[in-house]
Amino acid sequence: MAKRKLNIPVKRGDRLELDVETLASSGDGLCRHSGYTLFTPGGLPGDRIRGKVIKTTPRFGVVDVFERMQLSKDRIDPPCPVFYKCGGCKFQDLSYEKQLEFKIQVVRDSINRIGGIELPKKIEAFAAEQQYHYRNKGSFAVQGKTSDPKIGFYSEGSHNVADSAVCGILLEPINKTKEWLRYLLKKNQISIYHEEHHRGLVRGLVIRHSESTGETLVGLVTNEGRFPRNFLVELTKENELKKLGIVGLIQNINPQTTNVILGKENKILWGKNRFTDKLDNLSFHLSLGSFFQIHSAQTLTLYNLIRNWVENTQEKTIVDAYSGSGGIALWLAAKGKNVIAIEQFEPAMEDARLSAKTNGINNCQFLTGNAEELVPRVASEEKVHTFIIDPPRKGCSESVLKTLIKSKPEQIIYISCNPSTLARDLERLEGYHIHDLRIVDMFPQTQHIETAVLLRPNPTH
Repeated sequence: MAKRKLNIPVKRGDRLELDVETLASSGDGLCRHSGYTLFTPGGLPGDRIRGKVIKTTPRFGVVDVFERMQLSKDRIDPPCPVFYKCGGCKFQDLSYEKQLEFKIQVVRDSINRIGGIELPKKIEAFAAEQQYHYRNKGSFAVQGKTSDPKIGFYSEGSHNVADSAVCGILLEPINKTKEWLRYLLKKNQISIYHEEHHRGLVRGLVIRHSESTGETLVGLVTNEGRFPRNFLVELTKENELKKLGIVGLIQNINPQTTNVILGKENKILWGKNRFTDKLDNLSFHLSLGSFFQIHSAQTLTLYNLIRNWVENTQEKTIVDAYSGSGGIALWLAAKGKNVIAIEQFEPAMEDARLSAKTNGINNCQFLTGNAEELVPRVASEEKVHTFIIDPPRKGCSESVLKTLIKSKPEQIIYISCNPSTLARDLERLEGYHIHDLRIVDMFPQTQHIETAVLLRPNPTH
């Protein structure tokens, strides 16, 4: 039997006049033409646009906007000079109030559509006071000629770097450090990695900075090879390092043909392999690749929310199942809670143990290994009052969720940066309901969303 031909009402190259109706969860504008869905990157609800169809699939198409005939009333002028080229931010041209409305709606729609769960009419979002100059880590791609390296984030949907001297969402010392490194790379004619040919030395830069301590840690991500001596001499001049607050310079070697930024081997070129950050009175030692939230002020908001949710746990055990460098675990342990932290990335666990020692915390255990193996073991040995799960974007595995259900904790706290996988996992957590849900705007000017959910067992009748 012949396949039924799908009736797609547009083809590539068609020029259309469209109204942007709403925003998709990706942050792209969404239009409809003869019932067919078309995404318009850069479109905002209320825009009327002219554009060219650049992609079609059975379910949707993509339109490249070449003229805005009418502008959305919520559209504002983006301060970034490369905003329309760069893929780092999505919403510098959308009023902040509407950014929050978008994030609330995405969480509501995802949990309803994927999880089959109705949320209350009002969802609280903790707005960020710092909507610019907040990000404490910059991971930059480096491309181009030795004489003129391009340093920045990739343009949306491509592997071309949108080069810029400044990025408005980064802490200013990160921008300054990046430009100093650019100057040294150019001056010393350091070879730049070529993705296609897999040749050249410098692939990227990772710069982390703490507003509270003023310390900066620099990672130069390279292919296999060494830096020339003259470059290293200039790179390690103490006056410049002091001015920028740099406490460590690391060569991270990544010889793989991969999109993953960091390789497995670190070589200290100067100073230490960690820097210190502070939240309130708590010090955190952080290495180049270990996870820590990127908006310090909003991290405090999130940690205090979690602390309130575990306020009445007294001497009972709390498990932080994806603990990264121990942020949540140490925060709660410092407030007198008994915590077991689980993390598979060994350098992050070393950071956490060092932080515990520095802060005099001895009521937090650190277990290195993956959650799939360690969560069942801990659940069989301990009566866990609260499980805190803050998994990567892909969410939790089936085995971790089954262990949670089986161990019957009095609370599960789920921290998520991906509403889709959050919704999927909430549906799988049978026997539990949403007791509280908040959005913490950890990523202003972007489409990314941080959600914190408190789950409690369903009442028995």
